[in-house]
Amino acid sequence: MTILYVVRHGQTPWNVEGRYQGQLDPPLNENGLRQAGETARRLAPLGIEAIYSSDLARAMQTAEALSHLTGLPVQPDPRLREIHQGEWQGVLIDDIRARWPAELHGWETDPWRHHPVGGETLAQLQQRVFSAIDDIIRRHPQGRVAVFTHKLPIALLKIRYQGHPPEKIWSLLPQNGAWEEFEVENSARVR
Repeated sequence: MTILYVVRHGQTPWNVEGRYQGQLDPPLNENGLRQAGETARRLAPLGIEAIYSSDLARAMQTAEALSHLTGLPVQPDPRLREIHQGEWQGVLIDDIRARWPAELHGWETDPWRHHPVGGETLAQLQQRVFSAIDDIIRRHPQGRVAVFTHKLPIALLKIRYQGHPPEKIWSLLPQNGAWEEFEVENSARVR
């Protein structure tokens, strides 16, 4: 059985501003660095054998705090990135609402049938993230692994491993610096 500790990156200035990040690459702010340190201190004693991370700076910085405490290298994997939000990346939510009201409404109310303008679908994100997670599980069939990623990948993993209904995805988004523990065997939930 593999135990996955799946962590959302610490806070960035864009989280505070309400700006869509997607695959753009703002670094952590001071609060995000503090969150990364707190998360690392909580994870360090758990016997983690490997650290994987989205290759985006905010996730890598969060993962590096744990790497510093454990001596384990951070293994970047671009498949763990946040959803690509197309034309919405770098744009404030209020500006998205003004420029693309119908598209944003579709995304907010039925995200499995709508997606950010010019961006990825949830199905594409799910395929990419699950591929990365399945590879990690194959590499560490009996291990404890920390995985640093973003809010939508974590919500999709909660649907996969905790049995939440897909239509509840917006209620499954973790806070910055929060983590979920999943016990899995051959990519299937154990508990």
